[in-house]
This record gives sequence, C-alpha cells and structure tokens, in this order.
Amino acid sequence: MGALMLQGTGSDVGKSVLVAGLCRAFANLGLRVRPFKPQNMSNNAAVTVDGGEIGRAQALQALACRVEPHTDMNPVLLKPQADHTSQLVVHGRVRGTLGGGNFRAARGTLLPAVLESWQRLRAQCDLVVVEGAGSPAEINLRADDIANMGFARAAGVPVVLVGDINRGGVIAAVVGTRTVIDPQDAAMIHGFIINKFRGDPALFEDGYRQIEALSGWRGFGVVPWLAASSRLPSEDAVVLERHARDASGKIRIACPILPRIANFDDLDPLKAESGVNLVMVPPGQPIPADCALIVLPGSKATIADMAALREQGWDIDILAHHRRGGRILGICGGFQMLGRRIHDPHGIEGPQREIDGLGLLDMETVLTPDKALRRVHGTALEQAFDGFEMHMGETSGPDGQRPFALLDGARADGAVSADGRVMGSYVHGALASTRLRAALLAMLGAHSDRTDHTASVEAALDAIANDLETHLDVDALLKLAQEAPLA
Repeated sequence: MGALMLQGTGSDVGKSVLVAGLCRAFANLGLRVRPFKPQNMSNNAAVTVDGGEIGRAQALQALACRVEPHTDMNPVLLKPQADHTSQLVVHGRVRGTLGGGNFRAARGTLLPAVLESWQRLRAQCDLVVVEGAGSPAEINLRADDIANMGFARAAGVPVVLVGDINRGGVIAAVVGTRTVIDPQDAAMIHGFIINKFRGDPALFEDGYRQIEALSGWRGFGVVPWLAASSRLPSEDAVVLERHARDASGKIRIACPILPRIANFDDLDPLKAESGVNLVMVPPGQPIPADCALIVLPGSKATIADMAALREQGWDIDILAHHRRGGRILGICGGFQMLGRRIHDPHGIEGPQREIDGLGLLDMETVLTPDKALRRVHGTALEQAFDGFEMHMGETSGPDGQRPFALLDGARADGAVSADGRVMGSYVHGALASTRLRAALLAMLGAHSDRTDHTASVEAALDAIANDLETHLDVDALLKLAQEAPLA
C-alpha cells in the first residue's frame, strides 16, 4: 500500500480537483485507489454508503476512484453555522459543536479518530491520495494539527505542495512555505506542483527552476487551467460568484447566496443547461425581477439565514416575484424558509429560538437534534430521481397533503402550494435526474438539453486525468507514494 498527500500554499489552490484527477489517473492504471481528507470544513456534504456524511469533494473523489463514498474518507467534518460555531461531524455522525473557545482543545483529541479511519482505509487498497486543508504555512494553527503536517507526520505520508499561479505570487508562496514551517515538517515535502497556469508554460521555465533552487524541492509539473473542472461540483462557497453568465436568449433562474448556504451543488445541473442563465445573487444585490424561478438553497443555519434574507430585502423580492406569477423552489433549509414559522426549541442553531418564514407554504418546521441522513429514490413531477436527505427538523402542515415527491415508494416529501407555483423538498441531488430537470424547465417554458449529469461529471474526471498525465510526472508521483515508509 502506498500514499501521497497534496497540501496547498493556501485555500482554493485546486487541491480537491487535483486529488480527484490523480485518483482517476491511478485508477485507470488498474490500482485500487481511495481518497482521504483528515479534516474538512464545508457545508457541502454527501451521504455515504454507510449512512453518514462527508465533504462533497471526497464523494467526488470516491467517484473518481470508481468506488462508493464512505465515512472513513473524511473522518472529521466541520460544518460552519451561526454565531461563529461549527457542527462537528466525526465518522459521519454529529458529535456536537465547536466554537472559538473549544476548537483548538477539541482538535487535538480527534487525531485518534482520524488515524482509525486511515488504518481501515489503507487496508482496503493499493494507494490512498490524501488532501490537506488550507495550508501548512498557517503555522499559528500547527499545534494539535490534524489536517496537514500533523497528520502527515503521524501517518508517515509524503507531501507534495500545490501552488496557484493564477492568483499571483506563486514563487513566494512555495518558497515562503519552506521558510516558515518547521524543518521536520519541511522534510515531509518532496516536491511541488504549479496549478492553474494560463498561456505558454515555457514562459515560466525560469520561475519554475528558481523555485526548485530556492526551496530544494523538485517540481512535478505545471498544470494548465483545467476547463473540465467547471463541470465538477464545487465545495467551497468562494466559487459561487463565478456561476453568473450572460443571459442572452436564456431563462433566468436566481438563487440568493445566503451566509450559511449549503449543498449549492444541487444547482450545478441547472447551471449546465444551455438555455438557463443561473444567477447566484450576492449580498447587496436584488434578486432579478425577470427571473422565471427563484431557488432557495440548503442552509446550515436556517433561522440565521432567514434573518439574513430579510436584512438583504430578498423577502420583498421573493414575495413580489410570487405576486407576479413567478415560481419558487426551496431545497432543505430553503423549504423550511418557505413555511410560516421555524422553531428551534432545543437551541440547535443558536440563541434565537424561532422566526417567521416567508409564509408561501402553509407549513411549520421544528428543528430536532436527530439528523436525517439517507439516500433515497423517488418520483416528482411524474419523473423518477435519486438523491439524499440531510437535515435536522420536521416540517408539517396542510400543504404537506400535496407532497412534492414520493420517496422509496410511499413516503411523502415536501409540499406544493395550492396554486402549484411554490414547491419545497428535503431532497438534495434530485435535479441531477435528466427527466426531472426537463420537467421542471418545461414548467418554466424552457427546453432541456437532456444531458446526463452523471455522465458529464465522469467525462470531466477523465479529461482532467488525461491533462494531469500530460503535464505532471505521474510516474514519479506514483513512485513517491509507493516508496513512502508509512506509519
């Protein structure tokens, strides 16, 4: 068994995509490959085959390996919510919340859980490709670290550092990392990758060699801007601003970017439709008045996000859209916001115990400590789909007599308003269904490309793997992984 870890000079340097691409490239060699991320922080998550939850990126990386996602692939998941706290998920299950006061103390106690998953995972395969979080250069976070060098040294996994040239300063970022980190941590790093290069790589040859000379690390290659990555689900909310595009000749679908937006990759299949202009509306901007559909997305803190929605004046935009005859779809937390009121009797999300919703569905939600985590098969708009539930709360009321979907043959999900223009559902991932998506667009007077979303993602992974095989020394990376003296 071998292993290789990619760490970054910062966040959003492209580690997740590179890990996914390498997983597919190594899997194409006939190796049994698994992804691993010791600690992740994200509100985009997926339900695993063993009934837990992990970061969405690790589920995508599992797909790249052609295996089912499992909780051991991401043993610690932090899901940011209101009041500067994060929900702590360990081995796929909620274990409580962490805040500024107890985060560092708790983090150090989680290494045994991380190594427990690591040992199980490494026993199943030929190769594990590990993704770090943030950057090892954040030396203020080094004590009790489990995400980067703390894990790498405990498990004996060799590290390759990824730098993002597109943001500028990549020479300083790579060489500066070597300068500030502990020498024993630096000894774990065996080389670097330059990512997101635009133009002729020959123009960076001098810079590449200077990084090698100044850092003492070898370069494994320069990766160009990977166009196919735009067809992959995104995990970090920082990418949301990139979703907007020219609306020429297209219907407009709008989604407000809530402070604790979750599982926004639910909208990726709509974004990929050639006849759709998906507008992710940032704070400070109104929801476009000419949109055909408003989607209220999932939320990690529904009450706080409902309050933020009102602070932005988006409630006025949504209600005006409805009065004009527009359609609205709420997913998970967005479904809860469409109801009359949301109650939090246990204080799960914070000190505010209840809030009025938009009142567009005659429903009320009570947040509960138990989290629903399950994969589902269902029917909605007379079309079959697969998806998953991931929520804390029960929603009930008269409009529930008109469910949005029937799950697993008989169980009702969601609600539809009496006029049929407001729909809500707890199911994530349903819009990946080609037929369901086509039915929804038909309601809006638009045609669907009827592209198989899953096949599109698979093709993107293959394209990325091919690009990495062209621009990286994949053989040397594999040799490094196989020769590692793992702990």
